[in-house]
Amino acid sequence: MKTLKSILLVVAVTLSTFTFAQKSVKIGHINSNELLAAMPERETVQKQIEDHAAQLTATMDAMRKEYETKVGEFQAKQDVMTDIIRDNKIKEITDLEKRITEFQKTAQADLQKKEETLLQPIIDKAKKAIDDVAKENNFTYILDSSLGVVLYSIDSDDILALVKKKLNIQ
Repeated sequence: MKTLKSILLVVAVTLSTFTFAQKSVKIGHINSNELLAAMPERETVQKQIEDHAAQLTATMDAMRKEYETKVGEFQAKQDVMTDIIRDNKIKEITDLEKRITEFQKTAQADLQKKEETLLQPIIDKAKKAIDDVAKENNFTYILDSSLGVVLYSIDSDDILALVKKKLNIQ
């Protein structure tokens, strides 16, 4: 009986030691979209993306204008064209339609790739700052509240101000 009490006492002390020895969980959150919008590099990147989009749009507009001109000329003169010329003009217009469609696809992909390429260094810089702040302030988890994943939170620290300070952003 005395041995059983001793064993229970040892187990109780051991369990309480494990409970106190466990690291406490410290949770923080940040709105990454708000952070990225506040970063000064974002404006430069946004301007570069807009300029690239404008170039692609200008090229697309020129192609459409060429298409409209060719279709207009064809419609105006098709009655006096020989079959060979008419077939040649139809093929020319069809080929131009295909080029326009292909350009639309590649332009959209090109713009998206350009945006990813330009934004990645800013995202990496923000992530490093978030990691540094989390480590400096002993956070266990940092949640991104901009993704709408956090349905409920209690006693969570918003680290946006700390990360902005780390990046020297006002």
